[in-house]
Amino acid sequence: MALAHLHRTDPKANMARFYCIEVAPTLFGEVSVLRTWGRIGTRGRTSVETCLSAAEAEKAAVRTLRQKERRGYLPTRQM
Repeated sequence: MALAHLHRTDPKANMARFYCIEVAPTLFGEVSVLRTWGRIGTRGRTSVETCLSAAEAEKAAVRTLRQKERRGYLPTRQM
C-alpha cells in the first residue's frame, strides 16, 4: 500500500526529486516501511525498515512523511 508519493522540484537549482513511502506486510507476520527516493526519471534508492506491528510501521511512515513535507516535498497529483 503506497502511503505517499512526493515530489520536490526547483528549476533554478536543477532539482527534481521524488520520495515514495509504502507500508507492506512481510512473509513472517511483520510489517515493513519501504522508502524509495532519488532523482525523477531514475530508479532511485530503497530503504526497508521492518516493524513488529502495523501501528509501529504507520507511525514510522507518518514521521517520515512529516519530515519530507517540512523539507518542501509536495504530494503528486493522481491521474
